[in-house]
Amino acid sequence: MSLLAMIRPNGPSGFGYGSTAEGVTAGLSLDGRTYLLTGCNSGLGFETLRVLTLRGAHVIAAARTLEKARAACASVIGPTTPVACELAEPASVRATVATVKALNIPIDGIICNAGIMALPKLNQAYGYELQFFTNHVGHFILVTGLIEALAADARVTMLSSSAHKFAPKGGIEFDNLSGEKGYSAWRAYGQSKLANLLFAKELARRFTGTARTANALHPGVIFDTNLQRSMNVPRVVLDAVAGLSNLIVLKSIPQGAATQCYVATNPALGAVSGQYFADCNIAKPRADAEDNSLAKRLWDVSEKIATAL
Repeated sequence: MSLLAMIRPNGPSGFGYGSTAEGVTAGLSLDGRTYLLTGCNSGLGFETLRVLTLRGAHVIAAARTLEKARAACASVIGPTTPVACELAEPASVRATVATVKALNIPIDGIICNAGIMALPKLNQAYGYELQFFTNHVGHFILVTGLIEALAADARVTMLSSSAHKFAPKGGIEFDNLSGEKGYSAWRAYGQSKLANLLFAKELARRFTGTARTANALHPGVIFDTNLQRSMNVPRVVLDAVAGLSNLIVLKSIPQGAATQCYVATNPALGAVSGQYFADCNIAKPRADAEDNSLAKRLWDVSEKIATAL
């Protein structure tokens, strides 16, 4: 356990910084429940896949290719269904939606875990900045396409980040979703993570009057995951930073997966919706993440983008 975990006490939930995915699900049976998980093949996604199946859940495990999804599923013990889902390709996302619907199984939860981070140069998909398109639009198409397949008490769990605080002033640059009017790797990443948070907020509002919930979360700072593949930083530098920082701030992958497993499965959260979590407890995001009008505008714009593709 890191030094920071030892000096940070657990929060009101009974869990905290040092909690692990296995720890927050200890004693929990997920037999008969089905979850759709994106980014299942590495890092936090694979740990989430491992722990959910360990607790008896059936996981529809999505990765960018079917080969990667199958390899991840073959590495865990428990019921799985591998699917290909390239979030930057609407046709792939819609094929995933069709595959999941064809299973004719109520989906008890969707965990939107996959993402890309801090691309050093501007990349685009269908004319939109790639991080916004992959992290937000891809998941928007996936989740909204599966609303009718959700169980009555289903949970949608969006992996956001404390990096949502890096988003531009005003929240979302609706006049620069292409990135062509100015691009910064971390500002664009922050915008995509704020979009994840706003999407969860608006989805929670739309779930009002039902037993369905939607929440967002910050997993913590986890250095050794595939998210770093896009950062163009030499491996030797990553290892050196991780070696020094692990004593202070970095979480392990099992610790990083804890909050999403907690939010997606813990019985105590059955009626909790529209919240932002960190370290397995409700946390406070930046102010405009609570802006209902901004969340609704983003939903409307996202719908128009999705419809046009």
